[in-house]
Amino acid sequence: MKLIRSFLLSSVAAAVGIAAPALRLSDTTIGPVSIAAGQNGPARSIEMTNAGDGALNVTLQSSASWAAATLGASRQCSIFGSGSGNCTPINVALNTASLTNGTYTALVRVSDPNALDAPQTITVVVVIGGNIPDSVNLYVTPDAGSRDSVKITANGLLDGVPTTSTGGNWLSLAFEGQGSFAFVLPYAIVAKNPGGLAEGTYNGTLRITSATQTVNNKTVNATMRVTSEPIASLNTTSISLRAAAGAPVQIFNVAGTNRGRGTLTLSAPAVAMTSGSGWLAADLVAGTNIVQVKAAAGNLSPGPYAGTVTINSNGVNGAQVIPVSFEVVAKGNPLVTAGGVVNNATFAGGDPLARGTIAAVFGEQFLFGDPIAATALPLNTTMGGVRVLVNNAPAPIYFVSYGQINFEVPIEATIGTATVVVEANGQRSNGVTVPIANRAPRMLRLGVGDYGIFVNTDQTFPVPRNTVLGTRGRPARPGETLVMYAIGLGPTIPSVVNGAASPSSPLAQVTPIPVLQFGKTSISLSDATTPLFAGLTPGFVGLYQINVTLPATIEKGPNVPVFLNMGDNVFSNTVELAIE
Repeated sequence: MKLIRSFLLSSVAAAVGIAAPALRLSDTTIGPVSIAAGQNGPARSIEMTNAGDGALNVTLQSSASWAAATLGASRQCSIFGSGSGNCTPINVALNTASLTNGTYTALVRVSDPNALDAPQTITVVVVIGGNIPDSVNLYVTPDAGSRDSVKITANGLLDGVPTTSTGGNWLSLAFEGQGSFAFVLPYAIVAKNPGGLAEGTYNGTLRITSATQTVNNKTVNATMRVTSEPIASLNTTSISLRAAAGAPVQIFNVAGTNRGRGTLTLSAPAVAMTSGSGWLAADLVAGTNIVQVKAAAGNLSPGPYAGTVTINSNGVNGAQVIPVSFEVVAKGNPLVTAGGVVNNATFAGGDPLARGTIAAVFGEQFLFGDPIAATALPLNTTMGGVRVLVNNAPAPIYFVSYGQINFEVPIEATIGTATVVVEANGQRSNGVTVPIANRAPRMLRLGVGDYGIFVNTDQTFPVPRNTVLGTRGRPARPGETLVMYAIGLGPTIPSVVNGAASPSSPLAQVTPIPVLQFGKTSISLSDATTPLFAGLTPGFVGLYQINVTLPATIEKGPNVPVFLNMGDNVFSNTVELAIE
């Protein structure tokens, strides 16, 4: 997907003309590459091209000596596609012979102070000794079909031959995606309860063979524990943070959920630092199963630091150890992450932003101090000395923090490729490009599964009753009128000026009125017998709502998909709701 987005952005930029060089990389990830201990890995390449005007003048800097990056000679593009013009390869030599078994990560920074969408970072991951574990422990409930897996990657196709001594055919190797052009293929070692098994431990082996990476040819010892106890599941397996000297404490929330039975309870976490001291802390949020991991730059010198957080619980799978990497950088101008200007619903890089939509800028060194949120309307275009400039026009701002700004795309923004710059106390960031569209609808998500932010007539959310929302959730019903929230639906009649609250009289309505697709049921609001509404929510900036009555023939189920069709091949993302 990164390759496709880069190519599309490159094409758009070339079409509209950008008055500066614009950096494009065919990918920003190399690996994980499996390498036998005592050997150097195969050299890898990423293509670099210029989507703007003038010439790129990049420098390369690697955070690790074993990942040596150099520029190759300009040649016809191959990874981008032969019709994309000339590209410069960034060659990365993997000098890993001195590394011991384990996983190693290097960051290659591609910089050009005069280019748009620069700097960018290439993440290089190698796994010495192979990426296939010697043994795995998998945990399932007594329910038939209960499943657990350990994800692995390979640099070529794998074959797996499972053998189980007890419990029947519960073990397998599953291919879980399409991989990438760099031939990093995702697999999983899977245990699935076939049903009828007593609680206890079941043993098996998985003999894995690979035609391309002999280091991954091994037999994995596998156990499946069938249990009625809680099974802890965390929302991440690693944490990577970055901050400048003097920056606020960086926080990452690790959430624990229960895949098993009973009640899962997290207990006090423990931290350890393998480099530096005093920068890493972790606390259990009272009354929750959320651990706040905190990294503070303090007086640390610029450079990389590493540590771990051990999260304890009453889960049968025991303590979970999460590696933490923390990069401290020198204080300087604000920096916008390449591809870091996104809509505030899906946060998907490369998506077009609609005029008037709510968007977010991600990066660093925007604000050294406590976050600031708007407290009055209309929104200001300066907050805490910070501005967001879209094609040099200041945008209304909702929120500013060290690493994130939420803003409204100006309604009069020119359709095509825009340049976004952050200005903090007079210091300007790098410029990044983003496509602007007249409409780019995005349904807001509730944060529970893939359910959208919809509201039933009794102010509950249309989700199954057994979700974490408790009594605040219940499925919607045919004949009920829902309010659905979204952004990016574009111009309204009457129009609303930048940063201003949407009026309640007259209502700012979207035209043409969108069509909603619920599973196999299509609902056109313009054909409804009861006057319904699609437009800006009164009293808010950039927030849209769609009021729709569910017909008697609506599809029913706990996960009914829904999306918006705005016409002219303009569609929203798909979210879900429950209908009974």
